[in-house]
Order: sequence, then structure tokens, then C-alpha cells
Amino acid sequence: RSFKLSYYNEYKSYLRMLSRASTYLRASVRTFSSVADRFSAAQTKLNTLTEDPGNAAKLKLYGLYKQANEGKCNISKPSGFNFVAKAKYDAWNGLGDMSQDEAKEAYITYVDELVGDSSDNSSSSDLDSPGVAGLEVTTESGVKTVRLNRPDKFNAITWEMYRGITDALNSAADDNNVKVVLLTGTGKWYSSGNDLSNFVKNMPAGGPQEMADNGRDVLLAFCESMIKFPKPLVAAVNGPAIGIPVTTLGLCDLVYCTEKATFKTPFVSLGQSPEGCSSFLFPRTFGLAKANEMLLTERQITAEEASAGGLVTRIIPEAEFQAEVDKVVKHMASLPPQSMKISKALIRQEIQDKLLEVNERECHTLRDRWLSDECMTAIMNFMSRKK
Repeated sequence: RSFKLSYYNEYKSYLRMLSRASTYLRASVRTFSSVADRFSAAQTKLNTLTEDPGNAAKLKLYGLYKQANEGKCNISKPSGFNFVAKAKYDAWNGLGDMSQDEAKEAYITYVDELVGDSSDNSSSSDLDSPGVAGLEVTTESGVKTVRLNRPDKFNAITWEMYRGITDALNSAADDNNVKVVLLTGTGKWYSSGNDLSNFVKNMPAGGPQEMADNGRDVLLAFCESMIKFPKPLVAAVNGPAIGIPVTTLGLCDLVYCTEKATFKTPFVSLGQSPEGCSSFLFPRTFGLAKANEMLLTERQITAEEASAGGLVTRIIPEAEFQAEVDKVVKHMASLPPQSMKISKALIRQEIQDKLLEVNERECHTLRDRWLSDECMTAIMNFMSRKK
């Protein structure tokens, strides 16, 4: 009986040991699974990084990744002048006896520091600027879309819309989640240009003089935000365009339009003058004779003429327009952002300062034209015909 009791106690002790071992193993499996899953998620998260973190960061990531997957450095130090291989070796070898799980945890932490909280709204399609009437600004998958949204007014642009677009561009320039900005319109029109009620409604206390000064400042900042924008700026001209929506196309990097798009700049008949740097860019784009025909005779040109002249990148059939433009901008958003910005800077480098100079000259000239009898009479006549 004593022997049986001793055996029974040993058996219970053995069962308790097995139970503890089983609990430990289950916890270990859960921990391992958790670390492994988070390590895998961190690698996916790293792909969302919008800026080049630099060579030091990339070497640190390399070392941690190798340590996490293979353990302690197991290769010989490279010889000769293979500096890249030596740098990689040092990054891995420098981790010494760090365990694979510790390396995974360090990798996860470092990716979080580089990329930031994954709960950001970089893929959100919520409105960015819901307070600006006539303007819809959304951001999704690295593309910020600035949409003129007054279809009942042919997407005519108010002073508030100018300010809203300026703010959207300046914000996007500093936002690492935005890689491309797309400009487009709602409905059948891209835009009919300035809402001429800008010049007659809500006249400030300082009268026409203050109105003209304010308008000059708004337009100056608007065009400057396009000139200085460091990332790809794409225009999707979904229909007819008149005035400043035409002239500022030269400040965009890519311009797509439907076969129904038309382009007109009726400045002279309104007693005004060119803006959007068109006095400089149009002769460079079309040649002097064709530019004069647009800016001085106000001849409306077709999508085919705009494409042949170099103002438009490509004409896309209306039925395919939205899908094809989306495809283009999403592709651009997937490309290395630093390379994109550097390439654009090189392309624009020779004319950047010139464009800023031209913009200032054009805006000051327009301010004087707005105060002229010719312009005031033309605008009043236009407004009376609308009634």
C-alpha cells in the first residue's frame, strides 16, 4: 500500500509537470505567433513609407532583418572595395548575440518610428476641406483630389475656392501621405473660370481699390502654390475650360482631357489680361503665332489642337476617362516619392524663378486692369446679359 501511494504521488507530480509544460508551450507558441505576425506586418508597413529614410536607416533595417531571420552574423567580412557589402556586414555583425525574437521586436519598433502610427488617414477618402463651398478635396491612396464642385455654375471659381485650392496645395506639399495632386471638375465642365460676381458682390469697405488689391493677392498666392508645388500636379480636364483653368494648365506636370474638352481665354473682351504665367508659357508651348491667336483673338481650340500644341498630354475617350486618369495617378503614387520630386525639380529648375517673376507681373497688371473703365464696363455688361 505504501508503494502504491508513493507511485500515485509521483504520478500526480508528473501530471502537474506536464500541465505546466503544456501551459508554457502554449504561451510560447502564442508569443512566437504574435511576434512573427507583427514582424510580418512591420515588413508590409515599411512599404508604405513615403520618404526615403536614408542609408543609415536602411542599413539598420537590413541588420535587424538578417538577425531576425538567420540569427548571429554567419558570413565572412567582405574584402576589397565592396563598400556596400562591408556596410551591410557591419550592420548585421554589430548586433552580436541579440536573439532572433529581440531582433524582430527591435525591427518592429524601428519601423513604427519611421512610418508612424498606422492609424493615420493616408487612405481616407473623407473630405479634407468640407468648409469651402464649391470645392471638394479628398485624399486616398496617396492621391489628393481637388475637385471644382459647382456644376450648376459650370464650376466657376470664387475667391473662397481660390483660397481653398491654395491651402490644399500648400498642405499637400508638406504632407508625406500625399504623393500626387489631381485637379478636376464635377459634371460636364472643367471650369468656366472666374466667377465674375467676385467683382460685384460683397464689395469691401475700401471699394474697388481694396477689391482689386485683395484679388491680386489671392491670385498671386494661388498661382504661386502651383508654381512651387514640389510633387506631381495632374489636371484631368473633363470638359470645356475657359480663362484661368486654361492658362494654369501650363503649370501642371501632366494634363489629360476628353475629346469634348475645349479651351478658350477671353481676356481682351473682358478688359483684362493674361494670367497663370500664360504670357510666358503659351508662346513656349504653342509658338508665338498660335499663342497670340489664343490670347489676343480669343479663338477657342479643340482637344486635338491643345494636344498637338503640347498643352495636353493625352486625349482619353470620355467613357474611359475617369478610370484611365485614376490608373495614371495611382501608378505615380506608387513610385519612389523622392525620385519623383527630384526629377520634377530638375525639369522645372530653369524656369522656376522666371515663372514666379512672370506671375507677379501678371497679377499686378491684372489688378490695374480690374480698376480700368474697360474692365468695369465689360464685367457690368456681362452680368447684365446673364440676368
